Amino acid sequence: MSSEIKVFTSDTQSAESAASLNSDVVICVRDVSKVYHVYEKPADRLKQSLYPRVQKFFGQAVKQYHHEFWALKGVSFEIKRGEAVGIVGRNGSGKSTLLQLICGTLSPTAGSVEVNGRIAALLELGAGFNPEFTGRENVYMSATILGLSREEIDSCYEDIIAFADIGDFINQPVKVYSSGMYVRLAFAVIAHVNADILVIDEALAVGDAVFVQKCMRFLRSFRERGTLLFVSHDSSAVINFCQSAIWLDHGVSRMKGSAQEVANAYLEYCAQEIYGDTVKIRALKQRRLGEDSQVEAMSTEAEASRVDKDVKVVLFDNIAHSDGWKSDSAYIESVTLSDLKGEPVTVFAGGEKVRLTIVAKTLQAVSSPILGFFVKDRLGQSLFGEHTYTHVQPALSTQAGDILEASFKFTLPLLPDGEYSMTVSVAEGDPWDNIQHHWLHDAVLIRVSSTKLRYGLVGIPFDDVKMHVVPSVDERRE
Repeated sequence: MSSEIKVFTSDTQSAESAASLNSDVVICVRDVSKVYHVYEKPADRLKQSLYPRVQKFFGQAVKQYHHEFWALKGVSFEIKRGEAVGIVGRNGSGKSTLLQLICGTLSPTAGSVEVNGRIAALLELGAGFNPEFTGRENVYMSATILGLSREEIDSCYEDIIAFADIGDFINQPVKVYSSGMYVRLAFAVIAHVNADILVIDEALAVGDAVFVQKCMRFLRSFRERGTLLFVSHDSSAVINFCQSAIWLDHGVSRMKGSAQEVANAYLEYCAQEIYGDTVKIRALKQRRLGEDSQVEAMSTEAEASRVDKDVKVVLFDNIAHSDGWKSDSAYIESVTLSDLKGEPVTVFAGGEKVRLTIVAKTLQAVSSPILGFFVKDRLGQSLFGEHTYTHVQPALSTQAGDILEASFKFTLPLLPDGEYSMTVSVAEGDPWDNIQHHWLHDAVLIRVSSTKLRYGLVGIPFDDVKMHVVPSVDERRE
């Protein structure tokens, strides 16, 4: 695909700016500022367009009938080809304005923005769609705006519809769509326009868990061939997707660096904003390990009996609706989670012993079959999982028509509130060299509802937590 250079600048040096753009740099933002004129009354807008000229003509002091709001002030950065860059910041920090400048829907008040390549963006909900047009008509209109010809849209139209998965609503006006349908269709379009640069602005927050997983898989695949600019309030998503990040605060670039460093600094800042002057927090540059630590023996019986009764973990069988791939050699028949007595249960509390059973059937002879699973959070991050290879040796050998049953016994972790999914697979070979015969994304959906706060990606049941006041040094001396 041929690339193109687009330059959005406040001066007349467009040609020189375009010529100066390094071929490895796909986005170059140079000292960009954007100001908006804010009027208190509609009449002030008319006065501003007429009175200053008259006042200037008669030599009077020019009066302004508006006040200025600087959405961006002197922002500069470069993004190289193939990078994934996150942008974080509170509401009103200038993130959306910056993205609109990069996409060319706004012009800067000062400075220049240079883009080298075809850019596709998913900005605010419904942007670029005509609410009176049907979904089909909006697909063609949106894809045309993004640079595709009629023939190119025809060739990928069915793929777009399959990705969006909104059924017969594709022939209905988008004004009757839910917010989730808007995002499904908009993301499906930008996923099939072969863009060099993809811009995502917090739009996936309204998607359901299964669709978000699909989008995250696409974004991970896109990172391998294109440049990603990702805006999110979720710092874990930025860390998960991006190598570097930019922190905007009141229109100013406050920090640039690795995604981890910027996200940590931003979280610390947000926490301090919430606490105010009541609590002062600081970053811990060095963590001391091993001080005052004590390991106590755990009773197996006590461990099995410790269950958080204020939490519900609900499971839904989603095999019939999950996507993935499979070969003609073997397939997954069922996935069940039960208690240790083998009784199927769909509601758990977290912290109890459970047994996960995966049943597969072979259609051809399979040597060294492997059954495995892993649990992902809403962003597609793998939280935990296991497979049979290291536990079942020597390797089995099966014939066509054999039934394989794998059983995994473990303690169900304590998961924070949210939606999760389980990916399961049957493979042949070993963990380093294998063929995935049946891979099922989202085979089981997990919904966690808790009245208690959990911290981290995966929690663990604690055996004991205590706190007491200890005597001071002087008191101990006495």
